[in-house]
Amino acid sequence: MAQIGSVIDGKYEILTEIGRGGMSIVYLAMDTHLNKQWAVKEIRKKGNGKNDEIIVNSLLAEANLMKRLDHPSLPRIVDIIDNGQTIFVVMDYIEGESLDKIIKEYGVQSEELVISWAKQLCDALSYLHSQKPPIIYRDMKPANVMLKPEGNIKIIDFGIAREYKELSLADTTVLGTKGYAPPEQYSGQTDARSDIFALGMTMHHLLTGVDPRKGEAYAPVRMWNPELSEGIELIIDKCVQPAAENRYQNCGELLYDLEHPELITRDYKRKQKRKLRLFIAAAVLSVLMLISGFVTKAVASNINNNNYDELVGVGSATDIDKKIDNYKKAIKIYPDRIEAYDKMADAYGEEGSFGEKENAEIMYVYNSGKNNLDKTTPEYAELNYKLGAMYFNYYDGIDGNPVFSDRVQKAYSFFEENYENVEISEDFKNKNISDCYYHICSFYKKFIFKNTGEEASKENYDELFKTINDTLASVGSASPLDQLNLYNSILMLMYDQRINMAQVNVEENDVLEIMDKVYEYANGITPQKDQAKNLKEQILEKYQEYREAITRAYENHEEK
Repeated sequence: MAQIGSVIDGKYEILTEIGRGGMSIVYLAMDTHLNKQWAVKEIRKKGNGKNDEIIVNSLLAEANLMKRLDHPSLPRIVDIIDNGQTIFVVMDYIEGESLDKIIKEYGVQSEELVISWAKQLCDALSYLHSQKPPIIYRDMKPANVMLKPEGNIKIIDFGIAREYKELSLADTTVLGTKGYAPPEQYSGQTDARSDIFALGMTMHHLLTGVDPRKGEAYAPVRMWNPELSEGIELIIDKCVQPAAENRYQNCGELLYDLEHPELITRDYKRKQKRKLRLFIAAAVLSVLMLISGFVTKAVASNINNNNYDELVGVGSATDIDKKIDNYKKAIKIYPDRIEAYDKMADAYGEEGSFGEKENAEIMYVYNSGKNNLDKTTPEYAELNYKLGAMYFNYYDGIDGNPVFSDRVQKAYSFFEENYENVEISEDFKNKNISDCYYHICSFYKKFIFKNTGEEASKENYDELFKTINDTLASVGSASPLDQLNLYNSILMLMYDQRINMAQVNVEENDVLEIMDKVYEYANGITPQKDQAKNLKEQILEKYQEYREAITRAYENHEEK
């Protein structure tokens, strides 16, 4: 057992005990090198029980599973230390209170708050389910969700999470928490839909105060509180269907309904059915008037083409909701044509506001139709590049407070696909810029998010700088907006990494040279569109502030 005041691995000073389990104790520790607090889980390799080895292996499996994850709603594992007798797992220290304690102290929570938390949990679960192989969390409940002081949430306790193996017929015998766990978790194979069931029961508990562990028969939330909306009741009821095939099939579907609960109400569906009946009547009448056979098909195809072109051509409209609605209708007509997807991305980009609402909307449409598109074309690569750049430069996060690392994580998959897709046509004009973004994202994934435990060295930064300088020298033919987006990204990168660069002795002049180059290039652009004009103005305003912050970081490092 670690002693208060002792130092682990020469840098983690034990401050106090904050929790314990059967074979583990969790301490609050101070990193004496970084002056940062961490949680340290001490795992004793040998105890008195016959299942000690199984438990130790389970705890180690949890640590190794978490070590390769990086998501703002999941705790990070930053170090695993094994001295032969004891294993110490160093992870994020999460300040705040668990949601079960909040229910006990403050009672049921508002629908607005619960939906906000559910959307964050959806995003985190979707990230876990997208791993290869997918990770099934299997223990979603209020006690395993921490509410941080600033209002964001973190999922804790990955003790029974498992990688989903499609051919496996059954899970381990550790079943999660009674009441929150779905029926299949007790007898057979769990998958992403099992986590959706537990999330539904968690939302039900938060909104009603009814603890499902007590065995009370399930009743819809409005039986307990008639003030709740019909939409949230229908969402939760679908989440907790006993048969997995009747639930939401993935977190993307659930997130979309959480963003638009009014679209699934009975009143809305009645209106849609009336519209559908009118549409069918009109369609039948139209068909009766058409010539049969080949001529009918040709005429119908021409109508579809005209409708598609009309819907895609709403760019002059000023109402963003009208634009998006028309682009979605166009995609339904021809899901294999890329123009409507491209226009949808442009519409959000021109709006200048790209938060979680827009993220849920565009990702639902994009992921639903993505497999219909030809992934070898330059148009597909340009769409990927456009979406990646939009996340990298404009994503405001779940709570409307942009965090650079969140933007990098959201953008990474788009640039990665372009970089690794050898079938993409050589006519992809922005390939060099897209590859530069990829190298920046990869740098963060490898060194900053600490998936591998490696620390970035001066040589690593020098290599990244070479890529950036080579790209800056070759982007003159790109559009003003593409150039300005890249310049803005590089400014944010240099500002975000200023302290790390100073600590590993990256030459200050090399950093400032890139900053000055970006400022010079941006200042020399004469944009015509408002979006590019605003971005140029933003870059010129940031430049001096960021440059001074970098200089201060180097001065502070020299003083230390």
